[in-house]
Amino acid sequence: MKVAIVGASGAVGQEFLRVLDERNFPLDELVLFGSKRSAGTKYTFRGKQIEVKLLQHNDDFKGVDIAFTSAGAGTSKEYAETITKHGAVMIDNSSAFRMDNDVPLVVPEVNAADAKDRPRGIIANPNCTTIQMVVALKAIEQLSHIKTVHVSTYQAASGAGAAAMDELYTQYRQVLAGESVTVEKFAYQLAFNLIPQIDVFTENGYTKEEMKMYHETRKIMHTDIKVSATCVRVPALRSHSESIWVETERPISVEEAREAFAKGDGLVLQDNPAEKEYPMPLFLAGKDPVYVGRIRKDLTNENGLTFWIVGDQIKKGAALNAVQIAEYLVKENAI
Repeated sequence: MKVAIVGASGAVGQEFLRVLDERNFPLDELVLFGSKRSAGTKYTFRGKQIEVKLLQHNDDFKGVDIAFTSAGAGTSKEYAETITKHGAVMIDNSSAFRMDNDVPLVVPEVNAADAKDRPRGIIANPNCTTIQMVVALKAIEQLSHIKTVHVSTYQAASGAGAAAMDELYTQYRQVLAGESVTVEKFAYQLAFNLIPQIDVFTENGYTKEEMKMYHETRKIMHTDIKVSATCVRVPALRSHSESIWVETERPISVEEAREAFAKGDGLVLQDNPAEKEYPMPLFLAGKDPVYVGRIRKDLTNENGLTFWIVGDQIKKGAALNAVQIAEYLVKENAI
């Protein structure tokens, strides 16, 4: 098994290295690719140093079985044919192919089998906020069909990459030192602030991030579900949080929902308000599952339920989900 990582030096690329090692993924050879800036950098994996190769249009992907790509949509589009032409399965972490009809969009807990039907040799990893939401929605959908979802997201700096996380640290230090604040990765200062915009606005007033949650959820769950989202950048470092309201075809009790979440694949129930136990991003960075708490009936709709989820954006929201797709393909002999 020969595996490649494209974009090895980025936050998600580095997480790929950790996740592949943590989960003891069955690979015999690992190849790392990057831009001119990162080519030549060396990383240690399972006790061996691996040098990042320059990504080029050549035959470097000959013999590669699985290529995890996380170098941005432009790079994915430009190099997709180069990566897949010798038979490698490209599991892409960018937005490049998510809504293409001939590219499956996969969250293994929800629609793993879709990964087998990949005419172009490409499987898309969904947006981080969509991934953790649909893992939770799957548990409810099995009880009663979900008609509508309203969601507000509270997205950590990690969603904008390693440099954005560094900028948040820098901003906090600058504010506390009374210095002028560096603003490069975000539209505004994020430290001590919230920014109610992630990605660019579209004609309907929603941002592209918000519309991703609408379209991707329908594709992953193979359903007519409607999603109305508000996505907010918050000054947390890592792990995204979401406040979710669902309307189902029949009323679902809190007890039913709690049991479904407790049994749900990829979920951990953390819901004990009396003891102030609920998911928080500060304590869940680096964790694999999606955590669910604050489960209660919606006071405005008898078929409504509301709950709170937290998941690590770089792990389940990116690298871990992609590796789980690869694990499924290996298990099913579908490579």
